[in-house]
Amino acid sequence: MSKLFVDEIVHQSSQGSGTITIGASGETISIPSGATLTVPNGGLTGQNYPAFEATLTSNQTISNNTATKVQFNDEIFDTNSNYDPTTNYRFTASESGKYFIYSSLTLAGVNNREHEIYFAIRKNNSEVRRIIFSEDLTQSTCAGVNLSTIVSLSATDYVEIFITQADYTTLGTMNVLNNISSVFGGYKLIE
Repeated sequence: MSKLFVDEIVHQSSQGSGTITIGASGETISIPSGATLTVPNGGLTGQNYPAFEATLTSNQTISNNTATKVQFNDEIFDTNSNYDPTTNYRFTASESGKYFIYSSLTLAGVNNREHEIYFAIRKNNSEVRRIIFSEDLTQSTCAGVNLSTIVSLSATDYVEIFITQADYTTLGTMNVLNNISSVFGGYKLIE
């Protein structure tokens, strides 16, 4: 084993462009304990991708006793064009791995009633995470709710957000509000 002592390694063109390869395919590059690797912001690519986030452009009415897909129709970002904001309102994985999936909703009553609400993340149309809560929503009050999970996705698996509300008295509706607190997003975790 030999050591190479240098202060700086640059490409032979010395123009700040080109590729410098360290190691060969299948090898491990080791950073010793106590050493620091400094990477400028944006210097690494492909980390936590694919990634997306979407919101709504208008309020969405949720009918009583019906599982309703939340139609996040406005992409904030979509690194790999995996989110469909026009037809299915779903994220379809293009790479297998573990993904962090999250959603936040702001809900408002249309009728002055108490609602029981089921908020779910579905993978391939099967629930993988759900919360249930009750809220007294009037026309002038709102409730915020958050839900997240880590889910294993294979390429072509998809995730969606569903909400079901049951009005305790008579049939009624509520709205998912179109503001920055109603979002759906996710990203692949580094493994």
